[in-house]
Amino acid sequence: MTDVLTQPRPIRLKGRSYLALTLTPELPFEDWLARLDDLASRSAGFFLRRPVVLDITGLEIDRAQLRTFVSQLGQRQVRIMGIEGASPALLGSDLPPAMADGRPTPDFEPPAAAEAVETVTVAEPVAPDLPKAVPSIIVTQPVRSGQSLVFLEGDVTVVGSVASGAEIVAGGSIHVYGTLRGRAMAGTMGNAAARIFCRKLEAELIAIDGYYKTAEDMGPEFRGKPVQIWLDGETFKVEALA
Repeated sequence: MTDVLTQPRPIRLKGRSYLALTLTPELPFEDWLARLDDLASRSAGFFLRRPVVLDITGLEIDRAQLRTFVSQLGQRQVRIMGIEGASPALLGSDLPPAMADGRPTPDFEPPAAAEAVETVTVAEPVAPDLPKAVPSIIVTQPVRSGQSLVFLEGDVTVVGSVASGAEIVAGGSIHVYGTLRGRAMAGTMGNAAARIFCRKLEAELIAIDGYYKTAEDMGPEFRGKPVQIWLDGETFKVEALA
């Protein structure tokens, strides 16, 4: 009995996933950092406590440039948790670790060709594909400042308002039946057809499929009004709701 009680407890390992932003910088870094500073100045705290992955795929840079760039991001409170698209020669113990976007799979061996056999196929009636229901959640309370609501599977509906400093991240569309004052990021899993709806637009930042606009970029004609927002290519479209 004594031996059992004095045995060390095992370490418990649990899996957990987090939403990470992926930054894809462009050369020259100085110009790209200037645009990043502009975003940060108009949306304070956007990168605060948020995991960030740096994707440098296709960039012709050396290790010194990468080290300096990561340091410059750190000075802006952008903490890089991993680097994607970097060759092993670029990385080291003084830089974040390499990250990959997928899992390797075994080589696929095509099946051997079979001898031709004459067959007669009879077409059977096929039932039409029914549209799949889009997952969604409904939040019946206001989203307060400092709160972050993340639902990557589909749409988010808020029956209330979203306060300044709050954030909604959705894989689908975002519906706010009150005032939208915080940040709303729709279509975050690559859904360019996602939309943002609200009864009163006072947002600090909106984003769809990775494209974003800050409050200063939205134009005064729709501020304080019920609107819907969507993407047309890479251009934001805004329309007043009746």
